[in-house]
Amino acid sequence: MLASDFDFFLPPERIAHHPASPRESARLLWVGEALQDRHVGDLPEILRPGDMIVANDTRVIPAQLTAWRGDARIGITLDRPLPDGSWHALARNARRLRPRDTLRFDGAALEAEIVGIEPGGSVVLRFTCADADFPALLRQAGALALPPYIERPEGPTAQDALDYQTTFARQDGAVAAPTAGLHFTPALLAKLDERGIRRATVTLHVGAGTFLPMRADNVADHTMHPERGEITEATADRINAARAAGGRIVAIGTTSLRLLESAVRPDRSIVPFTGETDIFLLPGHDFPAADLLLTNFHLPRSTLFMLVCGFAGDATMRAAYAHAIETGYRFYSYGDACLLERSPR
Repeated sequence: MLASDFDFFLPPERIAHHPASPRESARLLWVGEALQDRHVGDLPEILRPGDMIVANDTRVIPAQLTAWRGDARIGITLDRPLPDGSWHALARNARRLRPRDTLRFDGAALEAEIVGIEPGGSVVLRFTCADADFPALLRQAGALALPPYIERPEGPTAQDALDYQTTFARQDGAVAAPTAGLHFTPALLAKLDERGIRRATVTLHVGAGTFLPMRADNVADHTMHPERGEITEATADRINAARAAGGRIVAIGTTSLRLLESAVRPDRSIVPFTGETDIFLLPGHDFPAADLLLTNFHLPRSTLFMLVCGFAGDATMRAAYAHAIETGYRFYSYGDACLLERSPR
C-alpha cells in the first residue's frame, strides 16, 4: 500500500481559514448508500433515538513556544507529557541542542532542561517550575499550534483561541483540536438530547505528530506518533449498554474512533483504557468499535484519508471527495464535515 495511492488534487480555495458561524451551519455530506448534502445542524433528524455519539473531550493547550539556548532561537512544539513528568516535544533547530542544555522561553519566567535528544527533531524536556505553576506559565509563554494550512501571517488570533476549542473540551493536553467536535454547540447538543440521542466522552490528547506529513511512500514504513488516551470504566459501560439496546455508536472524529478501536474486543464491546496508542487504521481493518463516523475532510496522502477509506470504502470515499470538491465543500480543520456509514464487511 502506497501513500501515493491516496493522493488527490485539492484546489487551494477549498481550504477553510475560518469556521462556519454558527458552528452547526457547516455543510455535512452524508455518505451512505447515496451521497446527501445536508448541514451539521440536521444531525438530530439524521440520527436515531438510542444512538450514542462519542466525542473527544481533550482541551487544546498553547503548545507552540519560542525558546532560547544562549543566543540561539529554538522553536518548540509540545507533544505529550511523559509518565515521569517530562515532556516529549518537537524542536526546530534541534541540531543546536545537547542534553543538559537549559532553555529559556519568551513570555514567562519559564525554563526547561534538555533531558534527551531523539532522531528526527524530537526532544525530551523537563520544566523547572512547580507542577502547580506550569499551566499558568504555559498560557503566558505559549500560543496555539494552528495547522500550517490555516493562513495566519501574524500568528493565531484571540478569535482562534475560541474557535479552535470544542464545546466538549474538559481535559487539558491536546496540541491540536479534535476538529469534528468543533461543529457542535450547546444548542445542537440540546436538540440531540431531546431526540433521545445519547452521548459520552472519551479523552485522546492529539499530539504534535498530527502536523507531520508521511515521509515514506510505502505505508508500511510509516510510524504513528503515540498519543495519550483514556476511556473510563463508566464510559465503556455506557457505550456497551447503548449498543446492547440496539443503538448505533457514532464516533465524533477520527481521534475518538482511534481510541475506541484501541479498546475494542472481538465481540465489539469496549473495555476501559488508560495509556498511549499508536494504532494505524487502514483499509482492510474491520472497524468493529463504531457504526458511523463524523469527521472533517482530510489532506491528500494523509493517514486520516487512509482511515476514512478503510471505514467507508475506498471507492465510496473517492467519490465523496470528488463530489465535495466539485460542489464547494470547505476542507480541513475549519472546514465542513461528512457523516460516514461503516462499510459492510
